Amino acid sequence: MYKTIFIALFFTTISFWAQDSNLEKDFKAIESKVVEWRRDIHQNPELSNREFKTAEKIAAHLKSLGLEVQTGVAHTGVVGLLKGDRPGKVVALRADIDALPVTERNDLPFKSTVTSEYLGKDVGVMHACGHDTHTAMLMGVAEVLSKNRDKIKGTVKFIFQPAEEGPPPGEEGGAALMVKEGVLQNPDVDAIFGLHINSQTPVGTVKYKPGGSMASAQRFVINVKGKQTHGSQPWGGVDPILISAKIIDGLQTIISREAELTNEAVVISVGKITSGVRSNIIPESAELIGTIRTLDYDMQKFINKRMEEMVPAIAKAYGGDATLEIFTSTAITFNDLDLTAKMAPTLEKVAGKENVVIHKAITGAEDFSYFQEKVPGFFFFLGGMAPGTTESYPHHTPDFKIDDSGLLLGVKTMTHLALDYLNM
Repeated sequence: MYKTIFIALFFTTISFWAQDSNLEKDFKAIESKVVEWRRDIHQNPELSNREFKTAEKIAAHLKSLGLEVQTGVAHTGVVGLLKGDRPGKVVALRADIDALPVTERNDLPFKSTVTSEYLGKDVGVMHACGHDTHTAMLMGVAEVLSKNRDKIKGTVKFIFQPAEEGPPPGEEGGAALMVKEGVLQNPDVDAIFGLHINSQTPVGTVKYKPGGSMASAQRFVINVKGKQTHGSQPWGGVDPILISAKIIDGLQTIISREAELTNEAVVISVGKITSGVRSNIIPESAELIGTIRTLDYDMQKFINKRMEEMVPAIAKAYGGDATLEIFTSTAITFNDLDLTAKMAPTLEKVAGKENVVIHKAITGAEDFSYFQEKVPGFFFFLGGMAPGTTESYPHHTPDFKIDDSGLLLGVKTMTHLALDYLNM
C-alpha cells in the first residue's frame, strides 16, 4: 500500500514539475516580445481616452491568440476573454494603457517625441508612469495562458483600461466607466488582480499591503469672494488673497491638530491659486484648487466635514464669503484581506520569499480601486529600477525610466496569480 502511495505521489510530483517546466519555456519565449511591445508602446504614447492605436495593437494581439475580444469599452478599452479547458471561476487581470502630458528627457533609442494637445496647450506625450510596461506584460500573460488552456480551471478576463490618469474635463472614462459599462459582468468576475511598476524599487522586488494600500483622491475647489479696491487702500475693500492664505493655513491645522495620524496618513494640498491682474489692485475674487488624500473612509468623512465648516467661517471672519466643492476622483485602493492572504504565497513562490516586501500605505491614488469596490481585488507593486542605479526618478517626471529586465517577473506573477486563484 505504501509503495502504491509513493508511486502516486512520485508521478504527481513529476506532473507538477512538467507543468512548471512548460510554463518556464513559455516565459522565456515571451520575454523578448514583451520588451519589444513595451518599447513600441513607449515610443507611441497616447493620452487618456485617446489611446486609439494602442487599443488596435492590443486587440490585434488578443485576436491572434484566439480570444474573444471586445473593443470600444469605456471609449478605447479592450477586453479579452480566455476560457480554460475546465469550468470554474472567473478571474480578471487589469493593465492601464494611457500616457501623460509630459515631454520626455531620457536619451533612449525608443524615446517618445510625440506631441499632442492637452487642455488647449501643445504638450509632449510620454509614458511617464509605466503604463506601457503594464500593457506589454499583460499582452505577454495573455499569450502564455492561451498556450496553457489545459491548466486553466475557469475563465480569465483581460482588461486593458484607458484613462487611468483621469479623462479630459467634461468626459467620463477610466475604471469607473468600465465598471458602469459592465466590464465585471458577463461573465461575472470573482476576483481581480493588478500591478504597478515602480521606478524606485529594485528589479526583482515585489511589494504589497493588505487593506488600504493607496489613498482615495478627492479634488476640491474653493471660490473666495471679497471686495475690489486700490492696492494702496486695502481698508476700502476685502482682500480675497489674504483670506485664501488664512484658509490654506486653516486647512493644514486639520491635518496637524485634528486628524488622528497614528490611524492612517491624510494629506490636504492646495496646488493652484488664481487671483488678480495687477500689482496695485486688490481683486474681487480668488480660486483655490487642491487635493485630499485619505486611506480610511471615516477619516475622509471627518476631513470633508471640517473643511465644509472651516472654509466659509474663515472667509466670514475676514469680511468675505467662500464656497467649497469636493469631487471624488478615486476610491481607496483596498486589498481584500482574505484574497491577499491567499495569494501572497504565490508572490513568494514566483519572486522568492526574500524579495517580497509588505510596504506602508501610499498617498498616491489608483482608479483600480473602482474594480475593488465591486469584487475582491489585489493590487501590488513590481520593481523597475535597474541594478546599480545611483539615482532614480519618480513617476510623472520627464526623466522617469524603467528597466526592461523587470518585465518578465511581472508576466510570471500575473500568470501564476491567475492560475493559482482559479485552481484553489
